Order: sequence, then C-alpha cells, then structure tokens
Amino acid sequence: MPHRPHLRKIALPALPSWLPLDGFILGLIGTVALAALLPVSGRAATVTDGATTVAVAFLFFLYGARLSTREALDGVRHWRLHLTVLVCTFVIFPALGLAARGLVPYVLTHPLYTGLLFLCLVPSTVQSSIAFTSIARGNVAAAICAGSFSSLLGVVVTPVLVALLLGGSGGGFSADSMIKIGLQLLAPFLAGQLLRRWVGGFISRHRAVLRLVDRGSVLLVVYAAFSEGMVRGIWHQVTPARLAILLSVEAVLLTVMLTLTSYGSRKLGFVRADRITIVFAGSKKSLAAGLPMASVLFGAQASLAVLPLMLFHQMQLMVCAVLARRFAARAPEAAVTGAENRSVAQADTGSTGSTGSTGSADSADDAALTRV
Repeated sequence: MPHRPHLRKIALPALPSWLPLDGFILGLIGTVALAALLPVSGRAATVTDGATTVAVAFLFFLYGARLSTREALDGVRHWRLHLTVLVCTFVIFPALGLAARGLVPYVLTHPLYTGLLFLCLVPSTVQSSIAFTSIARGNVAAAICAGSFSSLLGVVVTPVLVALLLGGSGGGFSADSMIKIGLQLLAPFLAGQLLRRWVGGFISRHRAVLRLVDRGSVLLVVYAAFSEGMVRGIWHQVTPARLAILLSVEAVLLTVMLTLTSYGSRKLGFVRADRITIVFAGSKKSLAAGLPMASVLFGAQASLAVLPLMLFHQMQLMVCAVLARRFAARAPEAAVTGAENRSVAQADTGSTGSTGSTGSADSADDAALTRV
C-alpha cells in the first residue's frame, strides 16, 4: 500500500508504562496540599480571587485563539461521528448524572452529588482524546474535530445545563451569574476566535510557553477553590469513607460510558477507526475546561464541586491508557490499514458501515474493553 511508509513515520505519543501520573497531575496534587497547609484569607484571598478572574478569562481567550474554525468546519462532513460524541457528552452523561440523584443522601452527600452531576455536564477533552486515539490507531482527524466541537459548544452548553439541572446549587445561579459567565468565559473565547488571524501564529510559535501559562491558570483556580474550602471548613464534610464511595460511583460511571460508546458505536455501523475515536472522545471529561467554569458557576462552593471532576480525570487517564494499548496490540495491521482507508472514504461520502474484514479486530476490541 502506498500509504504505509507515511503511516509508519508517525510518532505516537508515549505514555508511562503503568500509571499516566504526569507532571500536571502531580502539580494538581501539590496545589491541593499547599491550599490545605497555607490557605489564603482576608486581603490575600481578595487578591487571589482577582488573579483567578483574570487567569480564567485569559485561559478561555487562549482556547478561542487555538481552535481552528476552518478545521472544525471541515470536520462537519463526518457529522454522524461528531453527533454521536456530542450526544454522549451532553445527553447520556447528564442523564446518568441525574440518575445518580437516587444515591443521595445514603451513598453520596448532596455537595458531592452536585460535583458529580457537574462533571457530567462539562465538555470532552481534546489533547488526551487525540493522544489515546492515536495510540489505539483510531481516526485521529475525527478526534481533533470532535474535541474541538465539544469544547466550542461546552462554553455555552455547560453553563446552560448547570442552570437547568442544578439551579440554586450552582452558587445561586441567576441572571447576574449568566452575565458573569458571558463576560468571563464566552467573551474572551469569542475574542480569541476573532483575533486568531493575528495571534494564531504567535501562539503556534510559543506553544510550549503558553501551555505552561494555561496549566498555571488551572492550578491557580484549584488553589483558590481549595483555599476557600479550607477557610470555610467544608472539608470536614468529606470523610475517607465518602471519598472511597465517590471513587466507586465514578468507576461505575466510567465503565458504563466506555461500554456504551464501544458497543453503541458498533450498533450504529461505525468502522473500527471511528469506533475508537467515539470510545475515547465520548467517555472523557475535560478538567482544564471544567475547573475554570466551576470557579465562575459555584463561587465559594467550587472546592467540593470540582473534587469529583479531579478524581474522575485521573481515573479516566489510567483506564484509557491501558485500553488504548490493548486496542493497539490487538489490531492486525491489515485491519488497521483497511479501517483507516474506509474512514477516509466515509469522510468524503458521509456514509458509514462495517464489513466482515474488521470483525476479528472488533471482537478483540470488545475483549480488551472487558478486561480493563
């Protein structure tokens, strides 16, 4: 095949051999520990809140400036895949979050449930979805577009869903809150989109530096939120037993979503490469987008609201890292190449379908999913 030499030159992102505990996760853990030992209060807290507001606005400006509108529009022709991911992210996840309401108060406290429901409302990830899709030999181009669409819609859809489903739990959600969201999240995002023509080149040339800036912004949000929690003493509401129960509930949530995206995408007739994209893009939630949103939506209650999202983020990284390697290991070269070629053809025609040539690979994928 003429495309094989080109495909073999692609360097797949490397992940740690056992747990993907990268520097950013360690930074989050360290920030939480710092907030527990040295929380800010009084005038220092006011300064920190002001810095957090500026950091969140700048972070969403960067999101807008990075997102290629043309790339997103080009991906519309593979609309069935993107619609499937969006339904998983903004319909099925919220439905499962609402179903978990029956766990209150016997299994989850109301504040922890609020955080659990919030994590079900945030958009999907971009970077990790692309990385895992690439490792598993899925449709990387579709993963880029799906993550971009989810991030773009999440700026508007997530606050609306919080208003509809959480109501007063969202830090006293009101018309003033909507204005605050518009000014702090949506306006900077749109400004980034409008100025992308002039700042896009600069961002591309300084990608590594700006990545440190946006991660630093997230760490600042975490520090401010957890400091507020320490000052208000709300951490006394969370016992080790409650945390263990929360982790168990989130493990069930992730398992259900991985199962639904895997078997559901097959029932919908997607080929293997697209199924992999749907599994990784449709089952994940964005910590980078969720934390800044929580600081705006929940205010003083943000510390407990973001705890389920932080735990779920690390869990999804560990599980999906294992799953991506198993997908890659169980994919015959011929099946992978054939799925990639069919995926390209479908993007041009807008059709989907599966053939018997990928049946063995699909069975291997199901076995890999079952073993995780």
